[in-house]
This record gives sequence, structure tokens and C-alpha cells, in this order.
Amino acid sequence: MPGFIFQSVVIAGGYGTGRELAEFFLPFGPSGGILSMMLVSMLFWSLVAAVAFEFARKYQVYDYRTFCRKLLGRGWVLFEVTYFSFLILVLSIIASASGSIFLELFQFSYWIGVVGVMAAIGFLVFAGSRLIEKVLSSWSFILYGTYLIFFFWSLATFGPQISSTLSNTPVQSGWVLGGIKYAAYNVAVIPVLLFSVRHLKTRRETVLAGVLTGPIAIIPGLLLMLIMAGHYPEVAEETVPVNLMLEALGSRNFQILFQLVLFGTLIETGTGMIHGVNERFAETFKEMGKEFPIYARPLIATVLLVVATLMAQFGLRDLIAKGYGTMTWIFLGVFLIPLLTYGLWKLLRED
Repeated sequence: MPGFIFQSVVIAGGYGTGRELAEFFLPFGPSGGILSMMLVSMLFWSLVAAVAFEFARKYQVYDYRTFCRKLLGRGWVLFEVTYFSFLILVLSIIASASGSIFLELFQFSYWIGVVGVMAAIGFLVFAGSRLIEKVLSSWSFILYGTYLIFFFWSLATFGPQISSTLSNTPVQSGWVLGGIKYAAYNVAVIPVLLFSVRHLKTRRETVLAGVLTGPIAIIPGLLLMLIMAGHYPEVAEETVPVNLMLEALGSRNFQILFQLVLFGTLIETGTGMIHGVNERFAETFKEMGKEFPIYARPLIATVLLVVATLMAQFGLRDLIAKGYGTMTWIFLGVFLIPLLTYGLWKLLRED
């Protein structure tokens, strides 16, 4: 379950539309992008998830505030400030992507998509952990099935172009660093999704869940990259690359189905990230011996969603290109390096 929930959250912040993959991986060529994804990003995700899940289990810290206090001491505030900035950025990208989908696919107003995704996120956040876990994990199977249909259909239609591009386009340098950069800001959501790790009772379970997280999260991206190879290089310039690839198949019905599934993943991402914030405040109230007010969950969600919606006007492409790159380096300093040095050392020392 933790792997599927992680995948549900990371896939929609740009990855599901293809824009994130075009920004971070296509500059190395389709083959270089695949190497970057599979040999760097996937392994990086598995490593960090395994260490973080075991750290959470061992010290019983299942919200990001207590997790980061245990890992960073007083420095946990740095993570929170950075995470809130990241959260607003991702929610803005979700809003922008939703608006773009409804505008390009249905010719509806951009703001119908924005308001629709935000309303759905607000409903799920209000519903609480159990429904969120069920929805996020179940939707992953729907998403996997849709991506597989998309892949095999594209392979049957554009197989020669895909093969030719992969064979004849050279691998550009920098793909290792590119894979690290892409993976680094995504794993920053792991402390926020630790509510899904409460079920794990042994080190074997946490490590296995962590190892599986990388492949579970990256495989849909691999399928999408292979499809993109059949439309390279023009696909790299599209705001929502999947629209170009879906239109090339010539099936309006499947295009609508895929975009509806993608819309669901946008909802998943926003829900998982905001729910992590609510869990952080709920734990704080618990430490004070108080009950988290029932109205607080929708109130927090509403405030975050309104701010993000206002930022969505900057556009999907600019948000991804300018925002994610900056966040990568900050999260390296305030989360990843401490986790893979001090955090890992602490786990091994106390065995």
C-alpha cells in the first residue's frame, strides 16, 4: 500500500500529463531519459523509501512533524517551511493541469477544471484516512490498466517509430544527475505519506515496502516515455504531451477515458499531500491532550486550495520548469542528506 500511495501522489504533479517527463528526461534523448528513470530515479526512490519507512516504524513517528523532529531536531522547521512551499507549488500544478485538460479536451472553461479538482480534493480530505487509503490504492490499479492499454495500443500503431527513435537518437550526457534531481524532490513527500506505514510491524515489511515503492511508482512513467519516443522531438514542446499522443491514436473515446483517469490522479496527489498536513496538526493537538476539531480539516484544505488556485494562473509549463528545479536542491539539504546519513546511521547503530 505505501508504494501505491506514493505513486498516486507523485504521478499527477506533472508526470501523468507527460510534461514533467519532457522537462526532466527528454533533454537526454528518449533512451537517455529511460536510463535516467530506471537506473537512477527508481533505485533512489526505493532506497529512500526503505530507510524512511523503517525509521518511521522503529520510532513510531507517522506524521511528518514528529518524523522530522526525530530526524532533524530543531531543524524540523526548515522541512516544514520548505514542504509548505512545495505543497502550494504542486497544488498549483494540479490546478493548472486540470484546467488545461478540460480546456484542450472538452473546450470547457479552464476554471471549470480548476474548481472541479479542488472540490474533489476537499471532499476526500474531509473524509479521512481510511477512505483516502482505499481510494488512492484502488485508483492505482485503474491507472495501471489504462496505461497498459495506452502503451500496447501505441506500440501496435507506432512501434517502428518508437524503435527507430530509441535506436537512432543518442544518449545525451547528464542523465545521472537528471535522475537524481527528478527523484530528489519527489521523495520529499514520503514523510507526509507515513500514515500508510502504520500497518507495517517488522523491518522486513518496511524494507520490502520501500524496495517495491520505486518500481511501482516508475513503471507507468516508463510506459509513457516509450510512447513519447514515437512522437519525439515534437512531443517535448507540448504543454500537455499526453494530448498529442492520444490524438495520434485517433480514438476520441479512449482520449476521454484516459484524461478522466488522469483527472483522478490529480485528485489523488492533492488529497495525499493535504491529508499529510492534517495528520501533522492532528498529532500536535493529540500531544496537547486535545481533540483535532472536525472543522479544521476542510478549513486547512480550503485555505491551501484557494492559494494554489490563485497561483495556477502562471501556467503548467512555467510552474514545472521553474518551481521543481529549485525545490530539488532545498530538499536535498533539509531531508535527503540527513535521512541517508544520520538517519541510516541511527538505525544501524541501534540494532
